Amino acid sequence: MLYVIGLIVIVGMVLGMIMDYLHLPKLLGYMIAGMIFGVSGFDIVEANAGIVSAPLRQIALIIILTRAGLTLDIDNLKKIGINALLMSFVPATFEIIGISLGLVVIMKMNIYDAMLIGSVLAAVSPAVIVPRMINLIERGKGSKHHVPELILSGASVDDVFAIVIFTSLLSLYSGSDIGIMTFLNAPVTIVLGIMVGILMGYVFKIMLKKIHLNLSYELIILLSMSFIILEIEDRLEGYFNFSGLIAIMTSMIVLRHLNKNKAIELSKGYNNLWNVFEILLFGLLGALVNISYALKAGVVVIIVIVIGLLFRMMGVVLSTRGMKLNLKERIFAMMAYMPKATVQAAISSIPLSMGLECGEMVLVFGVMSIIITAPLGAVLIDHFADRLL
Repeated sequence: MLYVIGLIVIVGMVLGMIMDYLHLPKLLGYMIAGMIFGVSGFDIVEANAGIVSAPLRQIALIIILTRAGLTLDIDNLKKIGINALLMSFVPATFEIIGISLGLVVIMKMNIYDAMLIGSVLAAVSPAVIVPRMINLIERGKGSKHHVPELILSGASVDDVFAIVIFTSLLSLYSGSDIGIMTFLNAPVTIVLGIMVGILMGYVFKIMLKKIHLNLSYELIILLSMSFIILEIEDRLEGYFNFSGLIAIMTSMIVLRHLNKNKAIELSKGYNNLWNVFEILLFGLLGALVNISYALKAGVVVIIVIVIGLLFRMMGVVLSTRGMKLNLKERIFAMMAYMPKATVQAAISSIPLSMGLECGEMVLVFGVMSIIITAPLGAVLIDHFADRLL
């Protein structure tokens, strides 16, 4: 297994550099590397790849949400106000509805499988969005109405919202009861996650002030504490339901507010970690993709994905009502809120690993959404940011 990971990393790095030269997201190169050695290529990825990739998916989500938290400024979030909150769940909800309708009407799929696929596709990609929004913030683009901050904050919570819905729907297949309270639990889980995160932020601030360590040790400690928080979340499920991922991100926002210089230093360290885990995450995802199955699904998959994006754009328009955005800024927000990648890479293979009948179809939709929207969204952001902001 280790030599396969080595091959995926090396080939992925080369293909990633080629994609970067073509002004496309590097993650496409990483996925292609995985496909070369996976079930669609030489098929040398061992059966336990799914077991290995599960913790890697979790670590990747922790790193990317931590990076987002270390970049967000509380004062700017206050200026955005209610619109940042709306951007965190309204577009995702619209997309789930649009995809579910498309799958039920066009593919005659049952509503539960359709909603499961919708929840996988509903999350936008921090891997594509976060670095680009950080770049725009540093360059002062869109600063008048804080458009990059709006997208960055909304996208980070949007991911957790989609994951909560996805996890709730999975309970259907495990035989657990599910009802309206299951979905009402999502906002409660997020709010409690924010509260836990605020407490963690102050703990981190005191800890880093009292204990003087080099950056490497600080990163290891913070990452290890993030793992512990997720384990506590699992242990307290049913008693005190909170989102560990939201708590981790919120703690970093608080830490940045309390010690901006330390946050900037930690952000650079987490950026280096992400460079490694990004290759592993998307490479192992590509290794699981069955190209022949994806081709059988055909153009219908693309149509449903496009329907979902159109519904998402309507959600963005609704979420930004009341803001003094001009037409160009609204168009940019709609484009920037399009890319899929990180969450789809992290969760789209889970139904297949559980042996669900819809598992392969969920994986196909997850991968196709990455292939279609990640490069398209990245190119649109890169080429139109200066013209629209």
